[in-house]
Amino acid sequence: MSAALERPPALVAAAPYLVVEQVSKRFGTFQALDHVSLAVEPGEFVSFLGPSGCGKTTLLRAIAGLDPPSSGRIAQGGRDITHLPPGRRDFGIVFQSYALFPNLSVTANIGYGLRGRAWPRRRREERVAELLALVGLAEHAAKYPAQLSGGQQQRVALARALASEPGLLLLDEPLSALDAIVRQHLRGEIRALQRRLGVTTVMVTHDQEEAMSVSDRVVVMSRGRIEQVGTPEAIYRQPASAFVAGFVGRSSHVSATVEAPPGLLLVEGLRLPCAAARPLLYGTPVEAFIRPEDVRLGGAATALPGAFDAEVTHGEFLGPVCRLSLEASLPSGRRWRLEADAPPELARAAPGTVLPVAFPAERVMVFPADA
Repeated sequence: MSAALERPPALVAAAPYLVVEQVSKRFGTFQALDHVSLAVEPGEFVSFLGPSGCGKTTLLRAIAGLDPPSSGRIAQGGRDITHLPPGRRDFGIVFQSYALFPNLSVTANIGYGLRGRAWPRRRREERVAELLALVGLAEHAAKYPAQLSGGQQQRVALARALASEPGLLLLDEPLSALDAIVRQHLRGEIRALQRRLGVTTVMVTHDQEEAMSVSDRVVVMSRGRIEQVGTPEAIYRQPASAFVAGFVGRSSHVSATVEAPPGLLLVEGLRLPCAAARPLLYGTPVEAFIRPEDVRLGGAATALPGAFDAEVTHGEFLGPVCRLSLEASLPSGRRWRLEADAPPELARAAPGTVLPVAFPAERVMVFPADA
């Protein structure tokens, strides 16, 4: 008997539920997707994140069959769906615009797709009632979309997408039309509902906070390619490229070269300790990034090697923290702009105040400049 067969069933990894293999998509001469590969596990919540035009919506539409790929393969639940029409695929979808029927009630909108012998009247009515309760709209069942708030309309759209009990839920910028407070509340509801139902979910979003707060994994895309796939924490703390470091979250950026001895960066005459530079060759040009919360100021900075002075140019109150904008004069004469989250004793530092600044060596992220 092979080793694989000897393993207890609980230790045998489940096959991915959704597999995208070397998928490309062209619109004329424009390459929207360039050999994209991805595996999504059963019950996983995955978000596609990236700037406008990066290919995230095109990838979602390829999975849905709305824009079939030019090449490559897509499989769902072990079945090749690459060239299947949308109607023969097993998914529910929620669009940014909700796409509700204005002349149908909430009940009729949710039950619209429940037809045929698989959905006799009694079963259909029970399913709609179950979903109304699930999304908290039972008391609005007889209303029409125009009588609902934006958040309520989105709940109707979500219930309709889940009505036929699909194996895959696709969310295309589902919350972007809502105001900030409703968006934050509803994304929590969507995540809680997804966990409760265990439905495999793929969401497209341009909102970083949204992607990081609800996802098991985030897929960061740029120019039709996947830059990195990982947990929100890994994407933020261990970015795989300069693009991910600069795109996800806030960071201060500067070009530098690796200095000798190992573990130092040279920024136009300024030497900075950097643990990530130790394995790199002397003279290697790099792009360095530092998160605002990792910048040390005042006494905390002078206790670290490599401290330098920077002038406060602006303070931004963000509730839990105050973010300071700073400018440092490099030995070359160029000004380097930085952001730092200020501790309480420095939160009210006025523009023009000069503060010591330093970075913990292990918090500086570096990437080869030609990567």
